[in-house]
Amino acid sequence: MSAVQIEQIAERVERLLVRYEELQRTNELLAQQVETLAAERDSLKSRLHAARARVDALLERLPEIQKAA
Repeated sequence: MSAVQIEQIAERVERLLVRYEELQRTNELLAQQVETLAAERDSLKSRLHAARARVDALLERLPEIQKAA
């Protein structure tokens, strides 16, 4: 192998290492976003469940309200 070929291979390896580090950082950011979105989804599910419970309670009272009117 010539010195030029070795230098070219070294440059390619260096570029690959830089790209690998960029991809690692991107992956970490995406993992954080997934965690944040999962927490938000869980919160929204909880709020939806509570709202459904309130609506169900109101619907159960509806016949009572109509009889009283």
